Amino acid sequence: MSTDLVSVVIPAYNASATLDETLQSVRAQTYKTLEILVVDDGSRDDTVAIAERHAAADPRVRVIQQENAGVAAARNRGWAEARADFLAFVDADDLWHATKIERQLAALKADDGAGLAYCWYVAIDENNVVIRKSVMCRCEGDVFDIVLTQNFIGNGSAVLVRREALEYARGFESGLRAAGAQGCEDHLFACRVAEKYRFALVPDHLVGYRQLPDNMSSDSTRMLRSWILATEELKARHPEKTALLRAGLNNYASWLVTATLVRSPKRVLPILAEAFAVDPTLVVSILVSSLLTSLNLGARYFKRDFKRAARWMIGLPAPRGAVQYFVVGDGG
Repeated sequence: MSTDLVSVVIPAYNASATLDETLQSVRAQTYKTLEILVVDDGSRDDTVAIAERHAAADPRVRVIQQENAGVAAARNRGWAEARADFLAFVDADDLWHATKIERQLAALKADDGAGLAYCWYVAIDENNVVIRKSVMCRCEGDVFDIVLTQNFIGNGSAVLVRREALEYARGFESGLRAAGAQGCEDHLFACRVAEKYRFALVPDHLVGYRQLPDNMSSDSTRMLRSWILATEELKARHPEKTALLRAGLNNYASWLVTATLVRSPKRVLPILAEAFAVDPTLVVSILVSSLLTSLNLGARYFKRDFKRAARWMIGLPAPRGAVQYFVVGDGG
């Protein structure tokens, strides 16, 4: 087994409800040669106390404190202080399967040209109940064109990256927050890495990605604005990829509209207005794509587990007997 040090960076802001469980899943990794950095981003709850309790019990854990500056700045502070040549990030409300780092490190080291390894995830609620599984995309190798059109990784907790690739990508873009457009830092980071490096895949659901009504990714209009700014940056460097970037914007906006229709239809209009400001012709394409996606999802749920899906869509708990939990010791 490899003995390379892996640094794990956990940005945390008012995360007292979930941080303990997140840290348990990180400390329980089968790969033990870890440095675990909890970056408290100006929390006003018991986040620091929880992190310090873990640090007292496990010398691999270190707590860093800073004034509130956003998730990208917290991640950047963490990796800047980290000692390892391999780095992983996990949000303070997400969970890892116990083998996540071990398997990703093996995949990354098996390909000298790979700068980033990722895995699939399951979306979980506040009780760790599995809401859905991620699309099992098998995107490996040179993925630059693909990542411009779709966010196939899905979240920042699913990657392990080489330091040289992290430095090439200039870390995570804190300027999105300054522009009132937090949300797509993870995707922009993946695009920057893919400009130069290959991607490796561990084809298993090794991350429990927390989906809560009030989390950052629930603000659809801001998320679309974030994607638009990321697109503009990439287009400036790669004008030859304009068609792919436009397809990516259409795909992402369509996904946001579909998801928003399920939860809060009145919030769809601001999303369409944001898209219209960029390109009025996008709106028709987005609406058509959203309709087709909704019909496709509906057909799938009818065939599989419509009752549970329908109850979740309207905010009710899943029926008994249909619940599946994400367990850190079970790769699914």
